Amino acid sequence: MGSSAWLVASLVLGRVAFGFQFQSVASMGPSLAQQYGLDYAGLGTLIGLFMAPGIVAALPGGMLGRRLGGRALVGSGFVLMTLGGLLAAVAGSAAMIGAGRIVAGLGAVALIVMQGKMIADRFRGTQFVTVMGLLVGTFPIGVGLSGLVMTPLVGWGGPGAMFATGAALSALSGLMLLGAPGGDGVTTRFTFPSRHEAGLVMVAGLIWTAYNAGYYGFLSYAPSVLATRGHDPALTALVLTVATWTNLPATLLGGWLSGRLGGARVLVWGTVASVLSIVGLAVMDWPLVFGLVFGTLGSVHAGVIVALGTLSARPENRAVGMGLFYTIYYAGGALLPAMCGRAADLAGDPAGALVAAAALSGIAIPAFMLHRFMLRRPL
Repeated sequence: MGSSAWLVASLVLGRVAFGFQFQSVASMGPSLAQQYGLDYAGLGTLIGLFMAPGIVAALPGGMLGRRLGGRALVGSGFVLMTLGGLLAAVAGSAAMIGAGRIVAGLGAVALIVMQGKMIADRFRGTQFVTVMGLLVGTFPIGVGLSGLVMTPLVGWGGPGAMFATGAALSALSGLMLLGAPGGDGVTTRFTFPSRHEAGLVMVAGLIWTAYNAGYYGFLSYAPSVLATRGHDPALTALVLTVATWTNLPATLLGGWLSGRLGGARVLVWGTVASVLSIVGLAVMDWPLVFGLVFGTLGSVHAGVIVALGTLSARPENRAVGMGLFYTIYYAGGALLPAMCGRAADLAGDPAGALVAAAALSGIAIPAFMLHRFMLRRPL
């Protein structure tokens, strides 16, 4: 296997570990809320803590990646993801779980910020879009795996077994990265994206944040919605599996469609499908139907958005540009789950969180229109 193939395999598994670690709290949400006396806002805060480090670390991570190279930074990230998962595994309180998620989330920053640059440095054209789609689509595999194995793992070893599994996936990703021969270029010359590039990257980051507000909202609060309606955990696991494991073929299909219909159409129709499926789950008890729509039609545009952000800056500014992109994303990822949880508390029903998530997801369309306007008329 060539160096690029080993690298892609490591990043793919790392994305699975990222999805698994992020979703582990949401998958165990009802039981964790009962065990530690958390309301929906508290549960949303615990979910969002995984994203919190990126608010301050994404941009410095991009700058550091220019100096150290992506492999070194991503390898350090896998170490932190492993340590954070182990800390959460031995935790005896919600505060310790939160601390473990902060450590693991800091490691995930390195992976997320550098993946686009590392792929863009090695692939071009349709290969780039395909590989980016593969990476974006494997995060939901980890999310779905979390829901699928939650019941047997927690039944066997409690919440610690879930967190330890996430740590093991992260450690394996790091070992695979060590097996990838070769290195990547580093530079000691600092350059910063132009004002126009920075603006484009940050608006693209807003689009990605809006997409993920709906995505994380659906996955974080669907378990609680189904629990309040009396559905058993097995159905919840099935819905999450359907809503996530279909993302990979859907994302790859979106990359293919964008080359034929244009990225704008794919993004707009994907956003509409996402919003409708999230609202549908909130107001109607057809969980499998809306889980399937969410995972397929509502996910076709994910790779298009990440490619848009990656290519908004010139190659020499791409690492720092993706730092800006993910600073916006991480700020939203840390704050929006708690905001959706607050909406659930105000509504007295976790379905309120889904309605809020759908509204936030819809911001992607006007933000995309702004990005296109900026491309045509640089400031």
